[in-house]
Amino acid sequence: MLRIQHLIHMEAGAKQFLTEEFWIFRLAPITGFHVKHANRQRRRMKFFVDTADTEEIRELSDTGLLDGVTTNPSLIAKTGRNFLEVVAEICTIVDGPVSAEVAATDFDTMLEEGKKLAGIAENIAVKVPLTMAGLKTCSHLSRAGTQVNVTLCFSAAQAILAAKAGATYISPFVGRLDDIGQNGMDLIGDIVQIYNNYPTLKTEVLVASIRNPTHIVTAGLMGADVCTIPPQVLKQLVAHPLTDKGLAAFMADWEKTGQNILG
Repeated sequence: MLRIQHLIHMEAGAKQFLTEEFWIFRLAPITGFHVKHANRQRRRMKFFVDTADTEEIRELSDTGLLDGVTTNPSLIAKTGRNFLEVVAEICTIVDGPVSAEVAATDFDTMLEEGKKLAGIAENIAVKVPLTMAGLKTCSHLSRAGTQVNVTLCFSAAQAILAAKAGATYISPFVGRLDDIGQNGMDLIGDIVQIYNNYPTLKTEVLVASIRNPTHIVTAGLMGADVCTIPPQVLKQLVAHPLTDKGLAAFMADWEKTGQNILG
């Protein structure tokens, strides 16, 4: 501890206090601070909601917690409404990215669908599957300035390809990996580390198929950029029995005072 304090004093005197190089080369060997974390600039973790229910989106958007929305054909089918109309309405509710997925599997049709979806609103992120046709579509759309979310990622190797293709977001499905006995969050850690190794890669890690609040907390610890969260899981984040107990005690004491803040 004394050695750390001495180094901080020396570096501060040299006006190099807490620079990235200071952490990597001077304190990391002493503190165990891993180099892979040193090149991560402080930024805001983004929350997308994974639903096509416009009423739920409005409710959550009013909280100020939402940064975007992800949809897929299955979620929109549950609404019983026209696909394009639902996507267009969602784009008017939130200012952030709205992922709308293509339905084709071949490149030519996928690209045309992607162009049509991108024309709905400026905040559309075209979602494509992680296939060769999907990656080719991603490359074409991203070069044209369209945001692209590459979905159905289940390996770090796939994530590397998506980043090379210029994806705005890569969506690893952690819950589905958990379902087959793997640890989905291990994949998030691998992708974050790989992307950190190459600062020119701008693809953001969007954690998908989230099943519980623990997935979200772990994603934050690993440095993932975005979590797309089912509405019910997002609401679970606020719940804690000690919060409820503490609030009940505060309210009981306040009631005894007979006062009213609003007069």
